[in-house]
Amino acid sequence: MAVLLHIDSSLFPLEASGSRQLTDAFRKAWEQAHPEGSVIYRDLAADPLPHLDIATVTAGSPPPLREELIAEYEKADVVLIGAPMYNFTIPSTLKAWLDQIILMGRTFGEGVAPSGKRAVVAASRGGSYQPGTPRAGFDHDTNYLRTVLGGGLGLDVEIITRELTLAATNPAMASLVPQAEESARQTLEQAAESARQHAALLA
Repeated sequence: MAVLLHIDSSLFPLEASGSRQLTDAFRKAWEQAHPEGSVIYRDLAADPLPHLDIATVTAGSPPPLREELIAEYEKADVVLIGAPMYNFTIPSTLKAWLDQIILMGRTFGEGVAPSGKRAVVAASRGGSYQPGTPRAGFDHDTNYLRTVLGGGLGLDVEIITRELTLAATNPAMASLVPQAEESARQTLEQAAESARQHAALLA
């Protein structure tokens, strides 16, 4: 039975969160295409995890919470991560989750056998960070996640990025509303199609 690990980290509820809307579209399509599968869900905004401390990192074996988080990660075939951009990077709650599941020699680093897992990052940001835009190069969320998930944890990483989520509420961005609406439409379709493709691979 295939397992989806669904992580949300947006501070905002579904109707006001670009990343939650993407993960919701992915999960619904996943469950429809893969009804016999199971979903493990963590809302890091509602239930934040503790940051690493010296006792955790020096323990001979992972403490119970860290072991639980790592076990959830190890059980998953696909890891779905909602990652809004806050102050040019990922939410601290998502960083805390990553720090908890990254364990050298078990999930991370040299000598760890490839897991075959895939990760889908549902990213959102209020503006645009595409090449040629004023803030090109300020993207420290998806670049970081690609490095950690792909380069460190060895996952096959797909990133779906919804941009310009503030256009509808920021008067200075009013001219960008059509582009924002198109980004929303395209990425919601992309998320659902990605879920169907991942489900098909695990059928």
